[in-house]
Amino acid sequence: MSAVLSRPFRRRLSDLLYLRPRFLLLLLLIPPLLWMGIIYLGSLFNLLLYSFYSLNDFTGQVEYRFSLAAFKQLFASPANIDVVVRTVLMAVAVTLLCILIGFPVAYYIAFYTQGASKTFWYLMVLLPLWSSYLVKVYAGRLILAQEGVVSWLLNLLGLGGLLEAILSIPVIGGSSLSSSYLGMATVFVYVWLPYMILPVIASLERVPKSLIQASSDLGAKPGQTFWKVIWPLAIPGVAAGSIFTFSLTLGDYIIPQVVGQPGFFIGQMVYIQQGTAGNLPLAAAFSVVPVVIIAIYLLLMRRLGAFDAL
Repeated sequence: MSAVLSRPFRRRLSDLLYLRPRFLLLLLLIPPLLWMGIIYLGSLFNLLLYSFYSLNDFTGQVEYRFSLAAFKQLFASPANIDVVVRTVLMAVAVTLLCILIGFPVAYYIAFYTQGASKTFWYLMVLLPLWSSYLVKVYAGRLILAQEGVVSWLLNLLGLGGLLEAILSIPVIGGSSLSSSYLGMATVFVYVWLPYMILPVIASLERVPKSLIQASSDLGAKPGQTFWKVIWPLAIPGVAAGSIFTFSLTLGDYIIPQVVGQPGFFIGQMVYIQQGTAGNLPLAAAFSVVPVVIIAIYLLLMRRLGAFDAL
């Protein structure tokens, strides 16, 4: 009896899903939407909510009432402002270095490789992503150590004095390459570089070859063709890659913790405030800062067509 009744029901359900494709789409989207809404957006909302609470100075407990004390504590302290500025400047520097290093690699792969050669270069770009993040960070620290490969090679080439002069600059400063901003930026670039190269390759491969040939036929020099034709069409890919490198650097706390520690970064402050200090409202306020910065950055990159290259 149940089998007889279930057959018409299945037929009606099939007809309903066929005649109403939007209803079927809604059924398929409900699980990921629930995941995004509850797990992802819910956690972000809870984080934002905690930033508007305060910490009782006497009991050390969070007071669950609306307050701007955490943001006042964040922006009233010059040390906290230095943390934000230091993190943003590092994110910008890492992004620019990834563009300078990654664009020529992407350009070569897009225009000068085919078949097995292109596959090989793709593998070379993707290979670092297959290893552990922590392994890469500690490997970078060992390479940049005072007795590491980089220092040995520079001393072999007679450039040890130049390295010491660079490390003596306060902005870059540190007792060794592995405990300086320069070393930290180097490890950041090493870890995030594939995230810049891949979107740029995708953007360059969409450049019509006919435009390059037309530019050459009209008498343009290679440099003119690059700046007038290729570069404007590659900007969306560069912007898309910069979203990854900028945002990942902005929120990372492991690399600043492992590779030197000339100054604190936002990620470290979040870890310290919610862990050692137990100041959840201030930790949440620190966490809101990169969210706001990245939101503004995404709006700027959207104008450059970054989302078209993702």
